[in-house]
Amino acid sequence: MSALREALTRYVLMRRGFGYSYEGEERCLGNFVAFMDAAEATVITRKLAMDWVSQAPLSSQPNRLSMIRGFTRHLSSSEPATETLPAGVFSAARRVPPYIYSEAEIERLLGATLSWGLAAGINRQTYHCLFGLLAATGMRLGEALGLARADVDCKSGLLTLRMVKGGKDRFVPLHPTTARALDDYAALRDSYRACRQSAWFFVLRGGQRLRPQYPERIFAGVRQRIGLRDPRPNHRNPRLHDLRHTFAVNTIVRWYRAGEDVERLLPTLTTYLGHSKVRDTYWYLSACPELMGEVVGRLEARWDTTS
Repeated sequence: MSALREALTRYVLMRRGFGYSYEGEERCLGNFVAFMDAAEATVITRKLAMDWVSQAPLSSQPNRLSMIRGFTRHLSSSEPATETLPAGVFSAARRVPPYIYSEAEIERLLGATLSWGLAAGINRQTYHCLFGLLAATGMRLGEALGLARADVDCKSGLLTLRMVKGGKDRFVPLHPTTARALDDYAALRDSYRACRQSAWFFVLRGGQRLRPQYPERIFAGVRQRIGLRDPRPNHRNPRLHDLRHTFAVNTIVRWYRAGEDVERLLPTLTTYLGHSKVRDTYWYLSACPELMGEVVGRLEARWDTTS
């Protein structure tokens, strides 16, 4: 094993000790170390690092650069000849404003899911319940797919998300209607012998666990069938992940309309969604025109009373 490979192993262990899963980063940096080994280089230089970064598609280059910068900063403490890459080489990727579904659109999507694919088995109901859970809670797809039977307490109305983003467990309280829908799905799922033995909550007709590409593909097919498109010019088609954005935006809009102190409540939403930073939740204020309208309306009302 090369010295760089050993250094990477120590670096990954350190990062995981801080609570990060660091799986994708480990794979990426492992590829970088393999590139360095192939070049018979024992010290990271800016030229070699940039040569490797530039091999990736433009959209991936900022992330590659960020990962190498962290690794080289760590490595420079034990290997002074290590050259740390400068920041700002690539402009930050602009976050695309999300598509916000209306209630009617979500109902159409869920209804169409119940007629997609084979009628036999549990598949239709699995995707219908999964999409409904994402819309009702704003969970990430991976979090929902990772639910084991024991993680879903329909009686108490509580989900336990284990070792999710950030390396920590998280609890998600459920609305009673959502808890009842999950309970109904679980009863139907367990009426199939093949599904009864599975440890996972969401399963396919043979009892196997769902992989992320399956619901993504089904959702794209259902969306296309009902003709749902983003009317904004030069925008991508609505995504499954936009259900999470929709939940967040609708929650904040309800708070504004109810006259709540949104500044005080935002950290609560941050925790519920599993964001690592409150600024990730603040992003919704500028990403959604309706939210911006609510903010402006609140400010104008305040100015009118103080002027």
